[in-house]
Amino acid sequence: MKNLILGFALLAAAAGASAQAPAPYVLENTEVRDLRASGLKRDYQVFVALPDSYGASTKTYPVVFVTDANYAFPIVRNISQRLTRHAGMEEVIVVGLSYAKGDTGVYSRRRDYTPSVPRKHDYRSDMPGRPIALGEAPGYARFIAGQVFPLIAKHYRADMKRKFFVGHSYGSLLGLQILLTEPRMFEYYILGSPSLWYDAGLMFDRLEVYGERHRDLPANVFFGIGALERLAPGKKRSRTEEEADMVADLREFDSALKAHRYPGLHTQVKVFAEEDHASVFPLVVTHGLRAVLPAKK
Repeated sequence: MKNLILGFALLAAAAGASAQAPAPYVLENTEVRDLRASGLKRDYQVFVALPDSYGASTKTYPVVFVTDANYAFPIVRNISQRLTRHAGMEEVIVVGLSYAKGDTGVYSRRRDYTPSVPRKHDYRSDMPGRPIALGEAPGYARFIAGQVFPLIAKHYRADMKRKFFVGHSYGSLLGLQILLTEPRMFEYYILGSPSLWYDAGLMFDRLEVYGERHRDLPANVFFGIGALERLAPGKKRSRTEEEADMVADLREFDSALKAHRYPGLHTQVKVFAEEDHASVFPLVVTHGLRAVLPAKK
C-alpha cells in the first residue's frame, strides 16, 4: 500500500512539474527600473543593458538611449554587443525608453514623440474611452533630461558627456525636436527614417526658425533610411503621410541643414538599397553606431 501511495505521489509530482509554465527567456546583464514621470503624471520603465566588462571594470561607458524600447531595445543591445565582440567597437551602456505603462505603443509614441498637434489630421485613438493625444514631445524630452539622465548617472558608471540618441520614424521626430531645441542634450544622434511629413512638414519650418535665432548647431547626426521609402511612380508628392517621399524629404532636410553652414554641425545620410520602413532599422543602428563609435585600432 505504501508503494502504491508513493507511486501516486511521484506521478502527481511529475504531472505538476510538466504543467508548470516554461521559464521566460531573459537577456543577460539587463535591468528594468520603474520611473514616475512627475511632470507628465505617467509611469514608464527604463531598460538597461550593461556591457560584458562592466562587472570586472571600474571605467565609465558611453550611453546609447533608444526610443520605442519595447521592440528596439533588444535590437540595439544585441547589435552593439556584436559590434563590440566581433568588430572592435567600444563598449556601451544601452538604455531603452519604454512606452507609458497602460498605453498601447501606438498611443504612447504618438503622444510622446510628436512635436505638435497637427493643424489638420484624421488620427483616431486606438484606446477605447481615451481621446487621441498628440504633440507632447517637448514635455517628454524634459522627462528624459530631468529624470532619466539623473537615474542613469546615479546608478551606473555612465559617461554622461557621451550620450547617443537612437530613434526611428516618430522616434526620429522626437530626436529632431531635441536637436532643434536643446542640441547639446545629446552628443550624437542616430536618426532613422524621420517622419518629416508630420504636420505638413513642421520640422522644415522649425529648422528655419532655429536658423534665424542661432549661428551654430553643435551636433553630430547620422541619418539612415530605406531606398524603398520613396513615393510610388506617378504619385504627386506632398507633406502628408500618404503622399510623402521620405527619401526626398530627408535629402532636402539635410541639404537645408548644411545650407546654414553651422560650424559645429556634422551630418551624413545613408540610403539603404532594397530596404523599406519596416526593415531598415537594424541597418540604421549598425551603420550609425559604426559612424559615431569607430572600431579600436
